[in-house]
Amino acid sequence: MQKSPLRCHNGRVGLMLLTALTFPLVFTPASETWAEPSSLLIDNARLVGFSKPEPAIQMGVSLLIRDGTIATVLPAGETAPADTRIDATGLTVIPGLTDMHVHLWDQAELGAYLGNGITTVRNMSGMPFHLRLAQQIDAGQLNGPRILTSGPILNSNGPNEQVNHQIVNDETAARKAVAQQYESGFRRLKVYSNLSQEAYEAILDEASRRKMMITGHSPEGIRSEGIPRDKPFAIAFEKILDDGFESIEHVETIVWHGLRNRRDEEAARTLAQRIRDAQVAVTPTLIAYYNLLRVAQTHGEAVHRAGTEWLNPLEQATEQDNFTFWANQPTAPLERNTAFFADFTQLLKQEGVMLITGTDSGIFSNPPGYSLHEELGLLVDAGLTPYDALQAATWNPAMVLGETDVHGCLNAGCAADLVLYACDPLAEISCVQHPVAVVRAGHYFDAEALQSLRDSAARHDMARTLENVQNGLRAQGSDIDLQQLME
Repeated sequence: MQKSPLRCHNGRVGLMLLTALTFPLVFTPASETWAEPSSLLIDNARLVGFSKPEPAIQMGVSLLIRDGTIATVLPAGETAPADTRIDATGLTVIPGLTDMHVHLWDQAELGAYLGNGITTVRNMSGMPFHLRLAQQIDAGQLNGPRILTSGPILNSNGPNEQVNHQIVNDETAARKAVAQQYESGFRRLKVYSNLSQEAYEAILDEASRRKMMITGHSPEGIRSEGIPRDKPFAIAFEKILDDGFESIEHVETIVWHGLRNRRDEEAARTLAQRIRDAQVAVTPTLIAYYNLLRVAQTHGEAVHRAGTEWLNPLEQATEQDNFTFWANQPTAPLERNTAFFADFTQLLKQEGVMLITGTDSGIFSNPPGYSLHEELGLLVDAGLTPYDALQAATWNPAMVLGETDVHGCLNAGCAADLVLYACDPLAEISCVQHPVAVVRAGHYFDAEALQSLRDSAARHDMARTLENVQNGLRAQGSDIDLQQLME
């Protein structure tokens, strides 16, 4: 693994700082306040729900939306008065998509998410500006997906530490960090690979006392020579399964820690059964590792493919050494790993592990928004049905978050976060790449508005990003000067 100022877990790279409808629509860009939502009728649509093992399909029904919520679901042939009516004949409506693992560096990226049908994101490396962005979106001051966020990543010194991590090596530092994150307004903690057992146990205790959620990589403890092949990890993977994780991130992390980096199908199945029995969700993030392979296969050209213009330029500037490293790697080992991770993901599904979609978007070569479309495609390539993959992007995240009465659903009382397609995503998963409209908190964005959102995501503000990230590092006690790091 290449050593760089911004390096990641077991070969994973990341920053580690950060058909159109004819109805006329007045569109406000992502940076402007949207108007108070009025009543909206989505008329004569095909609805697909994801709460059951099989699709719940309703034909010709209508959704009456008021105050950002689905007020009524009207059966075929019935209608209701509304300020705005959308003729959805021939369109399929599903709940808005969720990306449960993103790295958001600036508000410009919001347009890439919403413009691609993603109405909720879980940011996994939090700083104070993420809390402000979430509040501004909730207040209608910005267009964007709903933001859930962890606090700064908690890690100990070791081979996987990164400049944006909040380093805690012992109990005292760990308890202080959790208290500081709670007082700053965070209610979700992200833990990482190098955490010492002492620090990790203190984090668990403080999180329990404060009713904070835990998510992230599985902590391994101090890594000594010979781990993982010749010596076991200081913290066994099985030990963390009963620790109340909201989700465990990355199948390659699970293979590294839980299988000690062995490609053993029998052991993998046993491990999948243990994860299932512990009732902990997994975020596979297949696209993140696949993009390492793609960069290697193209000798670096994939770094400049369509969609990467949405990646934050400050974060991308820190990735140049990583791009060069992966562009020069042999592809055969990466191809073998990619195949095994796909097989393991299918095995997790077969054994009943709850899968949720995440992408690690915002880092390396993982564009915000569009990466979720690619993740869904990789899940289907791995053996899931399109329905299974979409369930992992809608209903399953709501289950993990304890929000099934409001999110991931299409019933009266559910949030009016919807995506409309002229194609059928249950028949062909690539359909998700072509939303014709999105409803977010009751606000309707047609195809033209979605394109404007995506265009806005390429208009970056480096000064704003630098200020937000620098302030975030200072808030967690880091004295790193980003300007010097960039030089």
